Amino acid sequence: MSEMIWEPSEERVKNSNMMGFINFVNQSRGKNFETFSQLYDWSVTETPDFWECVWKYTGMVASKPYDNVASNLEDMLGARWFNGSRLNFAENLLRYSDDRPAIIFRSESEKTSQITYSQLYGNVRGLAGALRDLGVAPGDRVAGFMPNMIETVVAMLATTSIGAIWSSCSPDFGIKGVLDRFGQIQPKVLFTADGYCYNGKAHDSLAKIAGIISEIPSLEKVVVAPYTRERADISGIPNAVDLWDFIASAPSRDLVFEQLPFNHPVYIMYSSGTTGVPKCIVHGAGGTLIQHLKELMLHTDLKRQDTIFYYTTCGWMMWNWLVSSLAVGATLLLYDGSPFYPQADSLFRMAQDEKVTVFGTSAKYLAAAEKEGVKPARSFNLGPLKAILSTGSPLSADSFDYVYRDIKKDLCLSSISGGTDIISCFALGNPIGPVYKGELQCRGLGMKVEAFGENGKPVTGEKGELVCTAAFPSMPVSFWMDPDMKKYKGSYFDVYPNVWRHGDFVEITPRGGVVIYGRSDATLNPGGVRIGTAEIYRQVESLSEITDSLVVGQEWDNDVRVVLFLKLAPGVELTDRLAARIKKLIWENTTPRHVPAKIISIKDIPYTISGKKVELAVRNVIHSQPVLNRDALANPEALEYFRDIPELQS
Repeated sequence: MSEMIWEPSEERVKNSNMMGFINFVNQSRGKNFETFSQLYDWSVTETPDFWECVWKYTGMVASKPYDNVASNLEDMLGARWFNGSRLNFAENLLRYSDDRPAIIFRSESEKTSQITYSQLYGNVRGLAGALRDLGVAPGDRVAGFMPNMIETVVAMLATTSIGAIWSSCSPDFGIKGVLDRFGQIQPKVLFTADGYCYNGKAHDSLAKIAGIISEIPSLEKVVVAPYTRERADISGIPNAVDLWDFIASAPSRDLVFEQLPFNHPVYIMYSSGTTGVPKCIVHGAGGTLIQHLKELMLHTDLKRQDTIFYYTTCGWMMWNWLVSSLAVGATLLLYDGSPFYPQADSLFRMAQDEKVTVFGTSAKYLAAAEKEGVKPARSFNLGPLKAILSTGSPLSADSFDYVYRDIKKDLCLSSISGGTDIISCFALGNPIGPVYKGELQCRGLGMKVEAFGENGKPVTGEKGELVCTAAFPSMPVSFWMDPDMKKYKGSYFDVYPNVWRHGDFVEITPRGGVVIYGRSDATLNPGGVRIGTAEIYRQVESLSEITDSLVVGQEWDNDVRVVLFLKLAPGVELTDRLAARIKKLIWENTTPRHVPAKIISIKDIPYTISGKKVELAVRNVIHSQPVLNRDALANPEALEYFRDIPELQS
């Protein structure tokens, strides 16, 4: 059993949004719930009642109420939510227009800018008017190739106020990676900045833009936001205009929020694309909004007075999730640059200076910060900080210890997990419950998440496939250019009929927590026994000699053998003694089957641009199979280190 490492005070529980919601449900539905567990069980059995309560408690803004909460729930793909309602996504995020700070922006150069809710509303009004003058209409696609800056949020809100669909990717993508995404959806307008910052350098984006627009004939306008210079020379880019000139060109008019059906598309997101051309996942405005409000207000305890930060690019769904915090009236803190520039503790210094209350990051960042010796509790005043969120990969038990030992003792550490596919989470934090080391606190309210064993039945306290056995509002509306839903069905419903299979290898604990062992398509099968890669990473990456690691299964001698690749710390060599230590550590803390047959030193570990290890691509390389989309990787050159390794030939 995992060790309980934190629990909230009575006062914290009493003042939480989660407890406020429990009281609201009790009063409006005649219930007597006292615990999260009782609330969760009700949320996945009386599902329409639950989501109606979320709609009312979170104050969803709609011009026309729903005729019914849900229909056709017995069919996951055919289920429909809040039928008859009319609303606008941007109107919900702009429900406040006062002088409280809406967004604070910080860059590596410590350049800071800030915008109030009133100013944000005004900027969106101006940009929406310019887009309307250009002929942008509901259903049109508008793309963003932008850093994580205020102008990106303004562009998204202006786009969605019209009912057009926003789609973005990070400016560090190569031209082919961008074309693989935007080329499929044929946007009418492209927003970009003149560049972005990373690791002390300003990187130019305009040369890429010239290469991108020549391959996307649908583009009618390229809107360039100044960032790395006061005014860039955009004369060489066809149909390009400076952002502020574009806004000034349109006559002043009121901001009109197009009222659209609950399922009207709001975002197009992309799968990682490491196994082929990325899938274009279309998400609906209402489902995205109500799911985000549930997660932000209830599971994250976000309130109007909070300042929330998430280290993310605009190409990761955590950006979309973060921006929905505007609907709560909280202050967003955006950051563009490396998390370790100019010092390893820079993000925590920023958290202190901006009085961050909710700090979001990746498991990889927390592990790296510990290895860099970052001890924020000693260096900074993090008094306002009440929660740390972690996602992207499983958070190791050692990282739980690190947070409570070296960052802050009294906070809710919420390891969360979901995906681009649902633009939200299956497992999250619970502000009124305890934190157990190595566990995600709970399954999301309204999400009927289970682990299926090998017989396709739910198991508790055992490893299995993460599935969701009932419909939920933030399921994708569709895939782009998939009229018969063939790609959609093949992605999630190909194994279990009418059950969403997410592709994670997990365990549901008896108390309702979740342990994630890695991606199920990357699980290892030595001797036919399934092993999650995260179980090995948790052991190996606790060692100071190891900077990073990657584990794959190699087909060998009619079986699968476990191969562990290590990126060693500077000055460290992979000796027989170190290899023996690693094997002993894995043996003692997991099982003999987890012990790698081969341990190999490697120069670098490949990652996707959103910061996830790519075990499948490496597995393809060592088996001399093609890697179909190298442009989805942040460092594709790292794959070459895995080619033709002599140790794998014997």
